[in-house]
Amino acid sequence: MMGAEPLAPKDKKTLDGYEVLLCVTGGIACYKSADLTSKLLAAGAGVSVAMTEAAMRFVAPLTFQTLSQRQVFTTLWLPTEDFRSGHLAPTESADLMVVAPATADIIGKFAAGLADDLVSTLALSAAGECPILLAPAMNTRMWESPPVQANMRRLKEWGFHTVGPDSGRLACGTTGPGRMAEPDEILQAVTTYLLKKPPKKAS
Repeated sequence: MMGAEPLAPKDKKTLDGYEVLLCVTGGIACYKSADLTSKLLAAGAGVSVAMTEAAMRFVAPLTFQTLSQRQVFTTLWLPTEDFRSGHLAPTESADLMVVAPATADIIGKFAAGLADDLVSTLALSAAGECPILLAPAMNTRMWESPPVQANMRRLKEWGFHTVGPDSGRLACGTTGPGRMAEPDEILQAVTTYLLKKPPKKAS
């Protein structure tokens, strides 16, 4: 009698072993960030979420906590169990920081080197530790304004990566560029970037 055939190993998910720090800022596109969280997890990535105060006016932290099964970072002032600095620890373990949506406000803060809230401080502390991918989202007139375009050029010179924005109907009722890239498009950009090197925890 022949023995039972061994079970086939489960297929390895594309982003197994990678850690993504998803930063959510205050725009109506926040709802897409919840979908992006689910898609990243389905691809095998570990996802930690940080939110600005404005983002919490659109989506409750509980949404991201439920999806990620992790604590959601909402302030610089929460103590950490191992006493690591709250503005440094999330970027130390992340292979990529994704800011989606990236509003005109947060883009301006990044370009000016400001660190006056959780997400801007995380971005400033990420230098040399964690690359950053921006998914801009705003009204067309704001996106096309000289200050925003100048800020984007500066950030790209500093090594920030971008995906989008797309053109389409916006929350304000107009149509044009400024719509945040869809979660599938962001996932593809994240995957392409991450797979260029092994995850931190594998090294």
